Amino acid sequence: MPLKDLSLALLTIVAWGLNFAVIKLGVVGVPPMLLAALRFVFAVLPAIFFFRAPRVPLRLYLAYGLLISVGQFALLFTAIHVGMPTGLASLVLQAQAFFTLVFAALFLGEHWKANQLAGLALAGAGLALIGSSHGQAMPLLGFALTVGAAAAWAGGNIVSRAVARHGPINQLAFVVWSSLVPIGPFLALSWWLEGPSAITTALTHLSATSVASVLYLAWAATLFGYGVWTWLLSRHPANRVAPFSLLVPLVGLSTGWIVFDEALRPVHFVGGALLMGGLLLNLFGDRLLRRRQPA
Repeated sequence: MPLKDLSLALLTIVAWGLNFAVIKLGVVGVPPMLLAALRFVFAVLPAIFFFRAPRVPLRLYLAYGLLISVGQFALLFTAIHVGMPTGLASLVLQAQAFFTLVFAALFLGEHWKANQLAGLALAGAGLALIGSSHGQAMPLLGFALTVGAAAAWAGGNIVSRAVARHGPINQLAFVVWSSLVPIGPFLALSWWLEGPSAITTALTHLSATSVASVLYLAWAATLFGYGVWTWLLSRHPANRVAPFSLLVPLVGLSTGWIVFDEALRPVHFVGGALLMGGLLLNLFGDRLLRRRQPA
């Protein structure tokens, strides 16, 4: 991979890894559902005026927006709001890779390979260990919501596979136009769960931190992150690009420790090692098995 592409890949990982700390800063001044709504308002504006909507069925726009945007971020923002540590959130969210395996088998009829089953077992054990450590430092509700966010992300991945069947499209344009979908649901959820007075108070007392959080989530994490990621996937094999996502928890855990003084217990290290080991086995296990087979 050329140095320019490598630099962009690493910059994207940093942007996504910092995303969790930015969410925590954002929900201090803005309720989580309203923060998510603002994120997608600014992901759409002004970008939507520069991209033509890809020719994809409306149902796929709706499914993608409701799963990977509403489902994932409603649960993730709420999880961090109720006290889920940002570093652990960045780690647990990587379980989306294994939910994707399960959903692909259920809905797309894909078959699992031996390394994927072994990776799924390792990751499941890791998640169970992390979940067993719930307490004051990590509320069980926050952990459960983050696992739900990972499942919603995986559902969005399945929709992305369906979108790909409609031929080559501008993926960034699809992300921009699908960002229209979650705005209404998030505003409705904010009105219902957080109340009109909380919305009014937040919007009339926006701090510089809140504004910076919204713009970062919209432009850095969403448009820049997904834009560069899809561009890299268009230039390089997926097996060269996908492993970079394993670095997201490293950035997330480091940021949580430095900025918020989030301390990990030994069980978190063991559970995280099992989860990341499962991811590595899923990505590289089949290739290693093939190399070990006699010529």
